[in-house]
Amino acid sequence: MSANNCNTYLIDGPAKILIDPGHLNFFPQVEGQLNALGIETGDIDLVVATHGHPDHFEAARLFRNQPALFAMSLEDWRLIQRRLERAGPASGLEDFTPDFFPGPGSLNVKGIELTIVPAPGHSPGSVALYWPERKALFSGDVIFRDGLGRTDLPGGNGAVLKESIKKLESLDSEFLLPGHGAIIRGGVEVRANFKRVEAYWFNYI
Repeated sequence: MSANNCNTYLIDGPAKILIDPGHLNFFPQVEGQLNALGIETGDIDLVVATHGHPDHFEAARLFRNQPALFAMSLEDWRLIQRRLERAGPASGLEDFTPDFFPGPGSLNVKGIELTIVPAPGHSPGSVALYWPERKALFSGDVIFRDGLGRTDLPGGNGAVLKESIKKLESLDSEFLLPGHGAIIRGGVEVRANFKRVEAYWFNYI
């Protein structure tokens, strides 16, 4: 938590998919853990950002000369572009371009089927990734263990975030893998976490 970096997840199967590569200056930590698994950055097939905040996508630029494709939502790409227009080179975004913008629905990567679930509220283009085969929900900064994403950043909206959380709750999830903090294992525990967040935090957004 003191490093202000997100959780980075690797799906390792027929394809290697990296979810939320994190801040650029903290990526050596991620790369070291990949190397410990015998994986190089050049082995990654797809890098996906759940949303357009720098602590989740900034290190994606390291893959621009690699085989990996980079994907994020069009809505949050537009948010980044507005920031680039205001800040110019100081934003550090001038060499950053997604390869494609996944829409809602199924995304097949070499046989790995993911579902892209639009989940705005923390940012206008936040998405969650659901892996039906493993009943794993990568929630980004929409919902955490006993918490939810802040709504005071550009494009944040508390009412919309509530709707997104309710949408994610309807998925049959055995694992909740949030953008920050501890993961939750077990369907009973995942559902209980949704209920606790709604009972407490929905009063404040």
